[in-house]
Amino acid sequence: MRYNRRTRWYHAAVYVVVLVLLATGWWLRTGQEGRPSILARLTRTPDTMLHTIAGWVLTGLVTVGTTVGLRAARTFALESVRADRGDLRWFARWPAAVFTGRFARHRGHFDPGQRVANVVLVILLTALVASGVGLTVVVGGSGFVWLQRVHRWSTYLITPVLAGHILIASGILPGYRGVARAMHLGGRLRVETARRIWPEWLENQSNNHKPR
Repeated sequence: MRYNRRTRWYHAAVYVVVLVLLATGWWLRTGQEGRPSILARLTRTPDTMLHTIAGWVLTGLVTVGTTVGLRAARTFALESVRADRGDLRWFARWPAAVFTGRFARHRGHFDPGQRVANVVLVILLTALVASGVGLTVVVGGSGFVWLQRVHRWSTYLITPVLAGHILIASGILPGYRGVARAMHLGGRLRVETARRIWPEWLENQSNNHKPR
């Protein structure tokens, strides 16, 4: 089984751009504006300019994703906001399942944890993009101060969420072993990985491909 190649490349592009934004943003936030970061030295571009460029690239990716990929965006949104019976049981078993791999069953394309992470990431990325664009347009005044505050706090909140997402997606945790291969290394999802993390999705896929 494979993830859609176009979706995988889009996810990778957003992933890289957001990491550049975080790296340059935190570098500037910690008062290092006068010292070029490693990225700045490698690209021979000031961190402030790198941050601005990455912000506009992310804005473009979001625009493309929600227009050209309207159908995929709609499916993503509907699957992310769904709530099913058994979700609370999944969350109760999740801390142990991270290490044992014994996740509670769930319905839908995303597990309950992914749904929460999706919603939080979309809200915070929207706030970051909107406030970032606003900061390039608004010059001074209370509006600029307010946008700067939104941008700063969105960065504070999204950083630990992204760190958790990266940790899980890396496949380092025993319960999530194999997900990195599905997301990054060719997009192939092993049956045993799907059975452990997305059992009902696997059953639905198997039923859909049975000869009739």
